[in-house]
Amino acid sequence: MKNYLYLLLLPLSVGCANMLDNFGSQSQQVQGNNNAQRGVIAPNTSKEVFQSRNAMPNLVSQRANVSRKNINHYVRGIMQDLVENLQYVNAKTPLAVSSFVYLDDEYDQGTLLGNQLSESFMHELHKFGVSVIDFKTTDYMRVTPQGDFVFSRDYLELNETHSFQYVLAGTLVNHQGGVLVNARIVGINSKAVVGSAQGFIPQQVVDALGNSYRTDGILLKKTSN
Repeated sequence: MKNYLYLLLLPLSVGCANMLDNFGSQSQQVQGNNNAQRGVIAPNTSKEVFQSRNAMPNLVSQRANVSRKNINHYVRGIMQDLVENLQYVNAKTPLAVSSFVYLDDEYDQGTLLGNQLSESFMHELHKFGVSVIDFKTTDYMRVTPQGDFVFSRDYLELNETHSFQYVLAGTLVNHQGGVLVNARIVGINSKAVVGSAQGFIPQQVVDALGNSYRTDGILLKKTSN
């Protein structure tokens, strides 16, 4: 008799367990739907949450990489594009580099960024084997209590004649997140463009340049906010 009762109760217990499991899964589904409607992320969506949380460190890492690169890094990239389509200029062709100017400003107004770009391009051109002429070098060394100088921006102290046949020049344009750079090499006599390239410098790199100015003879550094 007891065996018969056990056999009768066993299907009932199994059925009750299945009903509890179905009820639990249905309640979890209802809870998940309610959470979705309220904008709550369920704990089971760990994969999506893990991916979204990992995205932030990647962005921070990318910004850190940009901050570690100075302006010379981006000039090297522009220079490589320029050399790929450069014509008529070789190791025996004298070339000069001018300051880069802003496209929407006066072409006789220089900036720290434009002057540094010319300095960086002079270095890259020399590395590529191009004969670079530094026309800001005087014919003498000026010795003063403040230092010894051979460079000048006073045209009266520089030679009126020049030996370079081509010049590397360029323009700048402020863009969202940085500055667009347009570089080209132009023949002095023909005005023909024999090489050109474009690039982009992030604003973080531009802001890393610090303007210097003097107050009562003391050189101060101006930092951006």
